[in-house]
Amino acid sequence: MDVKNEVLYRVYFLVFALVVPISMLLFYKTVQISIIDGDKWREDGKKAYIRERPIEAERGNIMAADGSLLATSVPYFDIFFDPFASSEDDYYKNLDTLAYCLATFVDDSYTVGGYREYLYDLRDTLINRKRHIPIKRKVSYSEKREIEKFPLFNLGQYRGGFIAVKRSERKRPFGVLARRTIGYVREEAQDIGLEGTFDDILGGSPGSEFAMPVDMIQVDKSQDLWMPLEDLASIEPKSGDDILTTLDINIQDISERALMRAVRHHDAEWGTAIVMEVKTGKIRAIANLGKVEDREEWYEIYNYAIGTGIEPGSTFKLASIMALLEDGYITLEDSIDIENGRTTFYEDVMEDASPYSFKLDTITVRKAFEISSNVGIAKLVDKYYGTPSKINENKGAAKFIERLKGFNLNLPTDVKIQGEEMPFIKEAYSSEDQWSGITLPWMSTGYEMKLTPLQLLTFYNAVANNGVMMKPMLVEQVQRFGEPLEIYRPTVVKKELASKKTLEQAQQLLRGVVERGTAQKLYTERFSFAGKTGTAQVDYKRLASGTRVGGYQASFVGYFPAEDPLYSCTVVIYKPRRNGFYGGDVAGPVFKEIAEKCYESILELHEPINAGPRPMLGERSLPVGSIGYKEDMKQVLEFLNLSWYGDPETELTALTASADSLTLNRRTVSDETIPNVVGMGLRDALFLLENKGLKVDVEGVGKVIRQSHRPGTPLKGQTLILTLN
Repeated sequence: MDVKNEVLYRVYFLVFALVVPISMLLFYKTVQISIIDGDKWREDGKKAYIRERPIEAERGNIMAADGSLLATSVPYFDIFFDPFASSEDDYYKNLDTLAYCLATFVDDSYTVGGYREYLYDLRDTLINRKRHIPIKRKVSYSEKREIEKFPLFNLGQYRGGFIAVKRSERKRPFGVLARRTIGYVREEAQDIGLEGTFDDILGGSPGSEFAMPVDMIQVDKSQDLWMPLEDLASIEPKSGDDILTTLDINIQDISERALMRAVRHHDAEWGTAIVMEVKTGKIRAIANLGKVEDREEWYEIYNYAIGTGIEPGSTFKLASIMALLEDGYITLEDSIDIENGRTTFYEDVMEDASPYSFKLDTITVRKAFEISSNVGIAKLVDKYYGTPSKINENKGAAKFIERLKGFNLNLPTDVKIQGEEMPFIKEAYSSEDQWSGITLPWMSTGYEMKLTPLQLLTFYNAVANNGVMMKPMLVEQVQRFGEPLEIYRPTVVKKELASKKTLEQAQQLLRGVVERGTAQKLYTERFSFAGKTGTAQVDYKRLASGTRVGGYQASFVGYFPAEDPLYSCTVVIYKPRRNGFYGGDVAGPVFKEIAEKCYESILELHEPINAGPRPMLGERSLPVGSIGYKEDMKQVLEFLNLSWYGDPETELTALTASADSLTLNRRTVSDETIPNVVGMGLRDALFLLENKGLKVDVEGVGKVIRQSHRPGTPLKGQTLILTLN
């Protein structure tokens, strides 16, 4: 054999010696993995599908100031059944009773026999074995507790196959009340309202658990059905904390109803109303209603009170007058020529909206404000701030703007809710802000600027609060299980809005508007309030031929009671299309209705009836005309702390009054005639009459005012009819 062949044989032998054993080893391992240890490896394969899944935390509540629930999460359950979780013995032993319970109490579309056959087929199926059979969806907690007591299900999830998937649904017990302020959190939309602002607090912390798909052969990703694993650790979710708002359910309801009536009556595009507590800045009501396109319906679809900047119109005149007063340029008794309600600034015509002005020329500053004269206020502001000069320290309009900033009208309220629009106040002589020669006079009457209704109300609230500006509050506390975790206290934004003299004059002007001015129709002697009307043009264009107006905005801002204000309130009705458009005719009545109903329902607005000295009781106000048993009468008078005279020997007594005194008098009863029971209570009358053998029928309630048989009639066992009142 040559060397070459010998080498080849040796190589073949070596390869054979290595390949055959390795092949046999691989074959053995294949058999071992697939057959001998197949169950073990398949179980390990299942574990490969295990994943950590989040557990939804229970969302916290949003509450009104009195603790009433405005928004809460109501749990419900989707009930499923795993027919392969239990042993065969357990399954078939409980099959009949389980079918009866499910068919009788859960799904009556099946007969008991039909449900039994259905359950039997589920277990008997060898192909496409389903381990997540729906039983019922959106089950309440109490219903879930009953279902889990059914036979087989009462063995639990891992022995009985009972699966309850917890979900939650946000509910509002008061329906649409304060809907936009409460807001919502949705995956497909921007978070809004208190729900969005306090989402981190309300949402809590989700937990986690390990789970595997219910179908190990083919994971149903479309349904995403996973089964929690008992033997792996889970992290419990932490429920969200609650927030206690400043909203008053009663005032909120009053405001929404009044606003709804107004937007419907005037066919307005939208309306808003805010009620704020003067001393604290707590918002007690915030109502917003917008018209749904092409429908005669209004809903709270946007928070106009906070998110919409508008030209305030005449309600801004208070700031203009206060600037003039604070700088010492005017007094309320100074005169101003309003030119019969029409004047010109740089060829642009300005007219008064109020018909009061058309026959007036020279009037006082006080009168100009009360009748809301655009011409009067604009001429005053233009005179003292229009041109830089020595009289106003060479600043001109810049000084006026400084005053407005001193009133914080250029700053947001920073209320704790999303979506507040920034105020817009032009910088003096700024080309970027499109300052022109007519900007100052028009700005003085509430144009060429933007403020939200809440920002302007904050200013008026400070005037009502004697110059102390409060930050508007919507949330008082963050709570957990009723205990406060964080407390938000009233915050003073500015301690002194203006001088005491200016504030007193401003308060006088606001009362004059109601007593003698544009809100005179709203005046009532039942209670006092102060405020300012506003009628602003919207969607307007100034053309050479005049101003083209696209609509009007009616508003009213004020506070009540005028002497010691408890609440401030603003109402804005945007684009009323019928039944008027002036602020005093459209927005003013809404303010008055809110104020009136607050007076009727809020005790703090009324002086306690026992605040003064106890009055002397006259004869008419004393409890007279009562007849009864003497000892009972004495007990009642002692309880009422009323003194009396007389102590008759008879068992019965009659109570009479003379001047300011009460007297107990004798009352005798004959044994042979029908007694007089008029003035008695029913108990005493029945006792007396039935003891004399008489029968009694009764009509009405109260004391006896009439009896059917005359007193003194001989007793014959008659039936008396007693009329009570």
